[in-house]
Amino acid sequence: MTSKNTNVAALTALQSLRHTEASRNSSLGRVTSGYRVATAADDAAYWSIATTMRSDNRSLSAVQDSLSMAAGVLDTASSGMTTSTDLMMQVKARLVMARESGVSRDKINTELNEIRDQFRSIAESSTFSQENWLLRSETSDRDDRNLVGSFVRDRSGMVSVNTIDYHIGGKPGTSEVNYLIDDVDGEGGILTGSGFAKDLGTAKTWVMFNGAKASTNYDVIRLDSSSTNADIDDMIKVVDAMAERMNGVASTLGAMGNRVDMQYEFSKDLQGSLSKGVGNMVDADMDLESSRLKALQTREQLNVNSLSIVNTSVQSLSQLLQ
Repeated sequence: MTSKNTNVAALTALQSLRHTEASRNSSLGRVTSGYRVATAADDAAYWSIATTMRSDNRSLSAVQDSLSMAAGVLDTASSGMTTSTDLMMQVKARLVMARESGVSRDKINTELNEIRDQFRSIAESSTFSQENWLLRSETSDRDDRNLVGSFVRDRSGMVSVNTIDYHIGGKPGTSEVNYLIDDVDGEGGILTGSGFAKDLGTAKTWVMFNGAKASTNYDVIRLDSSSTNADIDDMIKVVDAMAERMNGVASTLGAMGNRVDMQYEFSKDLQGSLSKGVGNMVDADMDLESSRLKALQTREQLNVNSLSIVNTSVQSLSQLLQ
């Protein structure tokens, strides 16, 4: 049926053309952006989830940076404590040598003084990003050290940062101390604390040296003409106990370092999994979209041709009525 007032065929062809153009523009937008869900209008649920996961991914990147920092702190402290353990073995060997008759104890004491200076050098230089876990130099030094371990979002959507904690203060005045040197009051350091001599029940309170700012005046492990064999035996016992504690602290620091390394690798894997999951939800299938776009462009051209044909037929009818 041909109507004078309403060109139904032209309207139908125009509506089809508009629908095709809308679909083509939508497909072109997906090809251009690379996203199937680029805005909340595309899919509110998927867009919301993807936005949250992208935010978590950025937080994981920050956690990785913090873990890299933590690894540096732990590696520095562990290296310093391990080196100090080896030095303490040298102290023990020289004290054992001093027990032999005919050995110059003054010369051995000169070596001990050099090793003592090396202990302090190690403690003072074992600093990474203003963090020193071997030397307590100020009263404000924290007993608890906290390293960023992971970023967690629970089922309720609440986020939190888990930490790797280390009670560096230990138990001052006992053999359960973690600092290498405590310059503040002495009792918190392996080399400066009285705890080892107390636990062993030695006649004198032997230490490698007293803390620089401490008010203590314990007996420093050194050799001279007045040193008796009994004194040297007690020195050897204390030095051996100190070395054992150093070894334990170095093992703890090493284990924490391994944990940080594993957490770093896990966070990288987790970040990849989150990126993949978000991509599956919102990324466009470029093969499908490019094929669809080409088909829609072809359909658009056919719709334009169809509209032209419809208008041509109406024009022919108009000429007949003239």
